[in-house]
Amino acid sequence: MKKQFNRMRQLANQTVGSCFLRVATCVQVEKRLDLVKQVTHSTHKKLTACLQGQQGTDTEKKSKKLPLTILAQCMEEGAAVLGDDSLLGKMLKLCGDTEDKLAQELLQFELQIERDVVEPLYVLAEVDIPNIQKQRKHLAKLVLDMDSARTRYQQSSKSSSHPSTMQPGAKSESLREEMEETANRMEICRDQLSADMYNFVAKEIDYANYFQTLIETQAEYHRKSLEILHSVLPQIKAHQEAWVEKPSFGKSLEEHLNISGREIAFPIEACVTMLLECGMEEEGLFRVAPSASKLKKLKASLDCGVLDVQEYSSDPHAIAGALKSYLRELPEPLMTTELYDEWIQASNIQDMDKRLQALMAVCEKLPTDNLNNFRYLIKFLAKLSEYQDSNKMTPGNMAIVLGPNLLWTQTEPNMTEMMTTVSLQIVGIIEPIIQHADWFFPGEIEFNLTGCYGSPIHTNHNSNYSSMPSPDMDQSERKQQQHDQNRRPLSVATDNMMLEFYKKDGIRKIQRYCIIPLFPLLSLPPCPS
Repeated sequence: MKKQFNRMRQLANQTVGSCFLRVATCVQVEKRLDLVKQVTHSTHKKLTACLQGQQGTDTEKKSKKLPLTILAQCMEEGAAVLGDDSLLGKMLKLCGDTEDKLAQELLQFELQIERDVVEPLYVLAEVDIPNIQKQRKHLAKLVLDMDSARTRYQQSSKSSSHPSTMQPGAKSESLREEMEETANRMEICRDQLSADMYNFVAKEIDYANYFQTLIETQAEYHRKSLEILHSVLPQIKAHQEAWVEKPSFGKSLEEHLNISGREIAFPIEACVTMLLECGMEEEGLFRVAPSASKLKKLKASLDCGVLDVQEYSSDPHAIAGALKSYLRELPEPLMTTELYDEWIQASNIQDMDKRLQALMAVCEKLPTDNLNNFRYLIKFLAKLSEYQDSNKMTPGNMAIVLGPNLLWTQTEPNMTEMMTTVSLQIVGIIEPIIQHADWFFPGEIEFNLTGCYGSPIHTNHNSNYSSMPSPDMDQSERKQQQHDQNRRPLSVATDNMMLEFYKKDGIRKIQRYCIIPLFPLLSLPPCPS
């Protein structure tokens, strides 16, 4: 009896010792289980929040709830309201179709993410790992049960080995069987737990694949979305380029001409043609400020290509102001920033013949688009100067008020420099070019290229000058009526007629519109005969 007891005790001790030894080897795995559960649970929660569709709903309902689908529907409804006749309607139609395609790609992407990433992460964090942890708790309970059964059996064995006890009782045998049964259950649970833990460690690469799948699926989704966007961009650009009603103010000259297919910028031709009809004798043209509201309206109408010639024929100052605004709002001056230094160098030449040759050399370097529009404008200003006795705008005056809108530096000069040297240099460029326009640009020029902007009505808005020649007169009649036809205008500081004009209108307007102050400046030499 004693030998049997010792053998059972030895077996129990070995079983418990072996159990705790094996469990001890899984401590690191248990700690890793807790960390993995925490990480996967957090990732699953955040990833689910990133999905725009509602989880658990069918595909059709999920598609309708996507923000992209709602946006696409809104755009398509807007396109239907505006119609295909408007550029905005066409853009909304194209963009609505594109957003709908993107919504479908997003839907397929999210369905795949739910199937291949979100659900496996949920199973890992909320099912697999918790099951292992439950099994670990169950093993701990079985160990306690086995310890309790062993303790009872030992106590029963001691009492049965007492000398007064002749035979072991049935109770002792029952306790022995109970101890063996609990040990067996504990062994099975321990083996199962160990298998699950080792299996978890071995499957870590599978768990890592969930995140690889996430990135691969995202890459594929974005690739397909990018293909959709790339496919629609040429169509959008084609509609934009085919649309003729494009703003011109603030746009580069080259861009405007390419889009409109014109040789002369629309605002320049429109304003020049209207001024030829109604503004050639207007006193102070380009100098007198127009009504701000009228100027704003005219610029807007020029921008959208809807121009009421009859309305603006009564306000030539607004037309002149719009032309100045267009030139000033060009991203690059008409005479180009690249040639700025060469223009200035040419203006510093004292000998007029040499200066004219230098200006011609720089002029020939202008890009074709700039040269065409500059020639057009200079020929108009030369024609305008033929009416200087009535409009008071000599080549020098026009150079003062228009020069800063034709050429400027990209750097910001100080105010003193702006009011003196730089402005005078620009006058020294523009004035001789206007005076010798036919030498710089030989031949006649057709101003009304499209035939759309001339007004049949010519109105002289200065009754004091009603006797001055009309633009309808031929060249010989106009020359006979001009005052002192051999007179050559000099710079503003030496032009007696300009000085009298300034005295009449006041020094405030000079400073406001002419930039150069009224004090003796370094006068330019007279133009050669």
